[in-house]
Amino acid sequence: MTTTPKQRPGPLGRLAGVAFRHRWRVLIGWAAALAVAVGLAAAFGGDYEVDYSSPGSDSQQAQRLLTDRFPAQAGEPVDVVVRADGPVTDPSVQADVGALLDELRTLPHVTAVDDPYTAPGGVAPDGRTLTARLNLGVDAPENMPVEDTERLLAAAEAAERPGLDVALGGDTIRIAESGEFGSEMVGLIAAAVILLVTFGTVVAAGLPIGVAVAGLAISSTLAGLVAAVMDVPDWAPILASLMGIALGIDYVLLMVTRFREWRAAGLAPSDAAVATLDTAGRAVMVAGGTVMVSMFGLFAMGLSFMRGAAVVTMVAVLVVMAAAATLFPALLGFFGHRIERWRLPIGRRRGAVTVAEGGHVAPSRAWLRWSRLIERRNVLAVVLGGGLMLALAAPFLGARFGFPDAGNDPAGHSSRQAYDLLADGFGAGANGPLLLVADLPGGTADAGALPALADTVAATPGVAALLPPVVTEAGDAALLTVIPSGGPQDAGTEDLVHTLRDDVLPGADVEVHVGGVTAAAIDVNESMADGLPLLIGGVVTVSMILLLVSFRSVVIMLTAAVMNLLSVAAAYGVVALVLEGGWVGQLVGVETETPMPAYVPVVMFAVLFGLSMDYEVFLISRMRESWLRTGSNARAIVDGLAGTGRVITAAAAIMVTVFAALVPSPDVVLKSLGVGMAAAILIDATIVRMLLVPAVMHVLGRANWWSPRWLDRRMPQLYVEGRPELFLPPATDREPEPVRT
Repeated sequence: MTTTPKQRPGPLGRLAGVAFRHRWRVLIGWAAALAVAVGLAAAFGGDYEVDYSSPGSDSQQAQRLLTDRFPAQAGEPVDVVVRADGPVTDPSVQADVGALLDELRTLPHVTAVDDPYTAPGGVAPDGRTLTARLNLGVDAPENMPVEDTERLLAAAEAAERPGLDVALGGDTIRIAESGEFGSEMVGLIAAAVILLVTFGTVVAAGLPIGVAVAGLAISSTLAGLVAAVMDVPDWAPILASLMGIALGIDYVLLMVTRFREWRAAGLAPSDAAVATLDTAGRAVMVAGGTVMVSMFGLFAMGLSFMRGAAVVTMVAVLVVMAAAATLFPALLGFFGHRIERWRLPIGRRRGAVTVAEGGHVAPSRAWLRWSRLIERRNVLAVVLGGGLMLALAAPFLGARFGFPDAGNDPAGHSSRQAYDLLADGFGAGANGPLLLVADLPGGTADAGALPALADTVAATPGVAALLPPVVTEAGDAALLTVIPSGGPQDAGTEDLVHTLRDDVLPGADVEVHVGGVTAAAIDVNESMADGLPLLIGGVVTVSMILLLVSFRSVVIMLTAAVMNLLSVAAAYGVVALVLEGGWVGQLVGVETETPMPAYVPVVMFAVLFGLSMDYEVFLISRMRESWLRTGSNARAIVDGLAGTGRVITAAAAIMVTVFAALVPSPDVVLKSLGVGMAAAILIDATIVRMLLVPAVMHVLGRANWWSPRWLDRRMPQLYVEGRPELFLPPATDREPEPVRT
């Protein structure tokens, strides 16, 4: 049956009509776009290389000097650690160590291997442990082929014998031992199962999966092009892929639900597609825009790898939004009239659909009962929900920030064994030495200041040992290696770095910079801490303005910001609790107390604030639609909650399973992101959207929809929820044949 809208649909509706009619051209266009993206990536795609240093920091200046003046020291290092039952100076042990080092020198990418018996600090004070530094001819650990790293590990394993333990440490070793991890397929399979249960038909469930797969195919290819022009960390494409899958499925899930409602209201497939994009499609675009705003906030951190992660994710979100606006209505042109085909014997039984006001399918009795329970017990719901959120957020108050290192790896990994052997033989600080790089522009004249500098540094509290200075052949720079008393994650090591920079080195007669992996990690953490207020303030402010324009309510704008911040804080608390180790951490594979990388809460905030805003838009848009139709605040809240509860919980279940697929990852950063985002979505879709938001709105009453008259007159009318009344056919003209769901 064909119906005629009461006025011309908006741009999204018109675009949907064009895509529906010219569906073959749209499909060919998307196939061509994929082919072009693949060709460009093959020709110009870059590698996922990243500089984790903080721009302009002291550690970055030290690294530059190290690269320019000590090129052999600047290569990616591997620690060869040997532990013997007896003295390592025993001739038989020396012969075995010499044979191992000779073999390592012949392997690919190995540029230099120190002699532990002659290099300063090569043999531990106990005489039973030694370490040799092996330098690789690569600039970053990601550039080392995994198969070549495995040859290093095989050589070390072959050198072991009873009474002689050999282990290799370093970031290159950690990457090879962690292996490759792909969670996209796990997320897609889980999403397919949830969609089948939600819709009960293969066709309806297949549409969100089809759009998500198409978006994933193009966005994952474009990630290589982004890496060609800017720094992109290796974890960013995984995060972007999961974001694309989750958002693509969620957005199309919402629109499939709305399409079925329009079909139940009596619209023909073509008109239902137009009406869907002109109503639910608007909410999808606003929701996607909030995610884009949140990710754009990562630029405020001033770190190149954060910008790369943001751009890759934003590309994935843009592709998803484009697919929702064009590919989805084209697919409806093929399958819209078969939306109820291939029904599974699960979910709701066949039966006629009751169409409520606004063209929506009447919600189930269970959701109506829940909505009315919140209405009756709104104050109790606010107290219980708020208390639970604060309890979940509490562990974040004791969070310890830092970068996880080999000490947090599984006990069976060579990197963890090397870490433990170094700590036992040389002290905890041997795993995080500080590199003091002195610039000696005056050559020999400046080098005369080194003995006094070395004595001063060695006498500094927190310094366990200081290796003799190493001067370049040109005499223009010197390297002093400081072994702290504590490990790289100890607070005392951070205090030592600040003491050296603020109190000790400024008094030296030469310019000295403190570098090394540990110092660089401290600088990055501090840089992120400085940029975090700007990130939070900017993202929250822009999102609040967007909500104000969308829903024309100051109160909804403020409550949404508070609720979203509560969701993020609760997720932070869950991650902090997991990283404490204990029985909770062991459930997800965190065996030891692990510091929280500073960029984990930063990325989580950018992602989760945008996703939380998605659910807010879906929920409030339905409430406002009812408010405009009925003028009753209580009715609007009940209608909105009952009408979107099933969709939001299904969408949240999909997102939780998609992000939870990161939890089995051996990389603790990906594991932390997976735990945090899965927990945040679960919390947001249950405690916040289904309990706190409606309860608070019941308490506030009609004030929810207030805005000053002068402001209301000046704001544009976006109609986020669309104009459903424009598409509703007269009740007498609706199809007598009931649509089955």
